Amino acid sequence: MISLLDAVKPYVSNFKGIRLSTRPDYIDDEILTILKDYGVTTIELGAQSMDDFVLASNNRGHSAQDVKDVSRLIKQYGFSLGLQMMTGLYKADFESDMYTADEFVKLSPDCVRIYPTVIMKDTDLADLYLNKEYTPYTLDESVELCAQIIEFFYENNIDIIRVGLHYSDSLIEGSIGGNYHPAFKELCENKIFLNKILKSIINVNSKDIIVTVNPSSVSKMIGQNKSNLNKLTDMGYKVKVERDKNFKKYDLSVKDNR
Repeated sequence: MISLLDAVKPYVSNFKGIRLSTRPDYIDDEILTILKDYGVTTIELGAQSMDDFVLASNNRGHSAQDVKDVSRLIKQYGFSLGLQMMTGLYKADFESDMYTADEFVKLSPDCVRIYPTVIMKDTDLADLYLNKEYTPYTLDESVELCAQIIEFFYENNIDIIRVGLHYSDSLIEGSIGGNYHPAFKELCENKIFLNKILKSIINVNSKDIIVTVNPSSVSKMIGQNKSNLNKLTDMGYKVKVERDKNFKKYDLSVKDNR
């Protein structure tokens, strides 16, 4: 750690600071003092889950209480706090993953990352999967869950800086299970808008509708490859899209176009 910090020390003044990620059980007062002296500004914790049963089942080596204690300590030292969660772990379910999101909000992090579990070959998790002891979420299930989590964090003013793993050839070649998608966040945001539209059209007595969203959200509302519009068309709806810059990121309205 010291050798890496020494390597960047001459250049820190050219930037706003240093961001790093680590385990909850690798942080204490001594480490935080060193990181502060070297110009580290943001510490992200790989919490993954706030369910102790899930953490133990995945041999994480730390508890939910460790995450809570260290998060408070990090903030006491004046660092920006980031928390990383991993949905769909072994022994996890929608309820435990939403519980993790709720516990994250209580800790008031400055940012979060959401990583749906991807099974890598030659790991304990892969063995559990191949032995049919672990059934991962399908891509559709993962999208449905993470759409809810994204909206939940957004409503609680938690900045989401990443959803899903960065694409790489090694990730594609080294993973199994078929539940990875390179545009995962886009799929989730498409789902947010589709769910809201389906909920809103119940109150509209027409198949000819106008959907209004923020200009920056039009593509998300339409969906990847027009998936949302195609879904509505298949349901018999004719959709006109309008833009309103006063709408927030995930806001929309649906009204009769007759």
